[in-house]
Amino acid sequence: MTSPVLSHVFGVSQSLTGRAWRWRGGNMELGTSLGSGDDLVAQLMLARGVERDDLERHRAPTLRGFLPDPSAFRDMDAAADRIAQAILAEEKITIYGDYDVDGATSSALLIRLLRDLGVGADYYIPNRLLEGYGPSGEALVKLGQQGSSLIVTVDCGAMAHEALAMAHDAGIDVIVVDHHKCAAELPKTVALVNPNRLDEDDFASSHGHLAAVGVAFLLAVALVRTLRARGYFENRAEPDLFALLDLVALGTVADVAALHGLNRAFVAQGLKVMAKRDNIGMSALIDASRLKRAPACSDLGFALGPRINAGGRVGESTLGVRLLTTEDAEEARSIAAQLSALNDERRAIEAAVQEAAEEQLASQQNRAVHVLHGNGWHPGVIGIVAGRIKEKTGKPSVVIALDAETGQGKGSGRSISGVDLGAAIIRARAEGLLVAGGGHAMAAGLTIDSPRLDDFAEWLDSHLERQVMQASASREMALDVAVAPGGLSPELVETLECGGPYGVGWPAPRVAVGPVRLVKCDIVGTDHVRIIAAGDDGRSFKGIAFRAADSEMGQALLHGARGRRLWLAGRVKIDDWGARPQAELHLEDAAWAD
Repeated sequence: MTSPVLSHVFGVSQSLTGRAWRWRGGNMELGTSLGSGDDLVAQLMLARGVERDDLERHRAPTLRGFLPDPSAFRDMDAAADRIAQAILAEEKITIYGDYDVDGATSSALLIRLLRDLGVGADYYIPNRLLEGYGPSGEALVKLGQQGSSLIVTVDCGAMAHEALAMAHDAGIDVIVVDHHKCAAELPKTVALVNPNRLDEDDFASSHGHLAAVGVAFLLAVALVRTLRARGYFENRAEPDLFALLDLVALGTVADVAALHGLNRAFVAQGLKVMAKRDNIGMSALIDASRLKRAPACSDLGFALGPRINAGGRVGESTLGVRLLTTEDAEEARSIAAQLSALNDERRAIEAAVQEAAEEQLASQQNRAVHVLHGNGWHPGVIGIVAGRIKEKTGKPSVVIALDAETGQGKGSGRSISGVDLGAAIIRARAEGLLVAGGGHAMAAGLTIDSPRLDDFAEWLDSHLERQVMQASASREMALDVAVAPGGLSPELVETLECGGPYGVGWPAPRVAVGPVRLVKCDIVGTDHVRIIAAGDDGRSFKGIAFRAADSEMGQALLHGARGRRLWLAGRVKIDDWGARPQAELHLEDAAWAD
């Protein structure tokens, strides 16, 4: 792997956002010449941790190249055996899913698989407001009383000790398929399949970045293999597992799972399946998102995923599963339209909660972790607001919606790189500060009794202060490529896309451009900063900094950049609104060039 150059890119030791600019890999100053596209893509991959002799496998990630043997994971064979037994004995199976995109896609994947196997599985998605996260013992027991002898929970259950104990005592078999952090003591289940089990070996735990839908796909592979060994397919066709990859791609990206290794293969191949539009519900979702082309990776996180999430956040929790499993085109169009309307409603609710949460920030300037709370805040949007606050402040943030009637609060947190929020929440629960809680490094959820709010905030601040200080002290802008304004071209964008799909853990390339002067700078929308920049080479380009008008960088661009030269940095995208496609910069940072 290429050793990173330690000098600052363009000498920028402190940008307008307070970051030093460093090369992610080696020096990639291209000027106006693109050079060899293959060499550029190879450099991008080397900078993301790929070994040189493994480049070809990563250039075009396939399942053949990355799919592990499902039996490598603890309890996987036991789970496959129990589901196969239920299928052969014609038992009633219920899929119990979480209410977010990962839960909906995981549930839909298993339901569609079982349907292809000739089994009509039921599903149960809890109401976010009335039941909260994870399986409840009462719901599991009721499903058993209604005839389900086997329940498979997806994207939940890893920490549901009490609920699963109730199901066990009632004689109901439960399989947990999850990816959230586990405690050392596991709940009572027939099988618990989770690469983040503490007793997994190094190979299995290296897949801890999988979303629950990725784990569910591995279970599907194991189940088909088990049924094949038992002669189930002697007189019936095997299901097409590849046809389920559109669900895997959507759940993986929307759940912000790290896109390296197997996840990149899932998403790369899933996008191909999605482009065929064979899933009636997925096709309707694409239409409702007003996409006129095959979805790209970013569309899954910013267009499709939020619509599925809207059902669980502010509407009916079953809408996502119903959409992704229906075979009725008219029903699909109706549900997709309903989800789009709910997504609009979600945006309005989110804006109100965010405004109220930001009013509390002034009193928490010295906090390492922001804990914000309010009566009547909608629990369906607190995770999004926590993410917005985290992005604005650069600190982990927890947003809690309080219910005056119950005296409890439901909270959601988002963290920064280098700070394990999920582990802290689990420890806070173990120390009695929380009623419930769990998650992973970058995101967590919790339930808290209102009188413990101050104690929890103090504990979390002191517990994570050192991690936050270390993470903040090392804040850098990692850059991949530097070009003159004339090098910012559609050809550059197309070449960089060859290293995708990009996402968390496999970040999209950042490009530095300059030096430039701003020809125009104004505010568009609510608080986006739009620019036109021109370089010494006489070439100009457009750029936009989203939600930046009130930031230090935004204010500097709007009011302090006249007559001064700048370096700009961000992601490059294709702007195809005009007569011919042009490259534009989605601005993330800027620095004075003189």
